[in-house]
Amino acid sequence: MGDSYDNALAETVVGLYKTECVKIDGPFRTADELELATLSWVHWFNENRLHSSIGYVTPIEKETEYYRENNPQRQPALGELALH
Repeated sequence: MGDSYDNALAETVVGLYKTECVKIDGPFRTADELELATLSWVHWFNENRLHSSIGYVTPIEKETEYYRENNPQRQPALGELALH
């Protein structure tokens, strides 16, 4: 995958952020309010959103499933940070 794919992906994520966080939750009165909303959105996006390309499960659930299948002896608990 090349730069054009990476750029398109970045533009898609930025567009989602603007629509789902800034436009829906805004307007924000201060930069601190926007920063807290951004942190919350990033947490949701990375850990809790249902993702269509991985079977409508959350990224955390998919990661847990991956470790369960590839390292059955020790797998991170749901939501536990995984050291790679």
